[in-house]
Formats: sequence, C-alpha cells, structure tokens
Amino acid sequence: MASLWRYLLGGLGLAALLAGVLAVVYLTAPHAPQPSSDVGRSKTTANKLFVATFEPEKGVILQGELESWLLTLKTVEGAPVEGAAITISGGMPQHKHGLPTSPQATDYLGAGRYRIDGVKFTMSGWWQLHFAISAAAGSDTVVFNVVL
Repeated sequence: MASLWRYLLGGLGLAALLAGVLAVVYLTAPHAPQPSSDVGRSKTTANKLFVATFEPEKGVILQGELESWLLTLKTVEGAPVEGAAITISGGMPQHKHGLPTSPQATDYLGAGRYRIDGVKFTMSGWWQLHFAISAAAGSDTVVFNVVL
C-alpha cells in the first residue's frame, strides 16, 4: 500500500512540475499583436510628408468581395499629390498572414485621389494595409487598420 502512495505522490509531483514548465513557456512566449484602436481613415504619413485618406469607393466594406478603395494624398499644406508611385501590402497581424490579393493603384482620378483595386477582406478580424508612397516631395509610408 505504501508503494501505491509513493507512485501517486510521484505522479502528482510530475504533473505539478509539468504545469510549472508550461506556465513559464506560456508567460515568456511572444504573443500575437493586439488590434490597434486607431481605425481612422485619415492620417499623416510616418515622416509627415503627406496626409492620406483611405476609404471604400462604395462607402461600405464588403467582406469576401473584391473592392476598389480610394486613397487621397495631400501635402501637409493641403495641396493634392500628383504622380505618386504607390505600393500596397498588408495582412492580418494576429493570424500572421498577408493579403489574399495584390491590391494596386490603378487610376489617378485627379485632386490627389488614386483608385486602389483588388482589396479583399476574406474574414472578420484586424487587417492592416501598408502604403509606400513616392512623390516629388519624397518617400513615406502610412498604415491603415481595418477591423471587420
């Protein structure tokens, strides 16, 4: 009977040790980033060269459908930015995957407005769209958070 208790206590000790190791691993492991509360559609770029505004062309976000969005670029003084080269990337930071499509700036509509075609959000959650902008004033970046 004494050996049964010895095995039982040994098993409980091993279970406690395993629980402790798992707790240390969990508490020290890097966690996925949390959604930003900054979901504004207009913001100054990282180096403060431009003011960018990003909005769906139809006015609403349609999950699971290809959409066109409008990116409006102005200088900080308010003048429209013409002839900009724009590249787009992004994805879901919490899921650690990129965009399901390759959005591109396809048209310049005048007054600093650029059509971005190929935007698609396939699921609910926190998405980020990164824009790299090169224009006469210089190169800059801006990130927009979209939470569905």
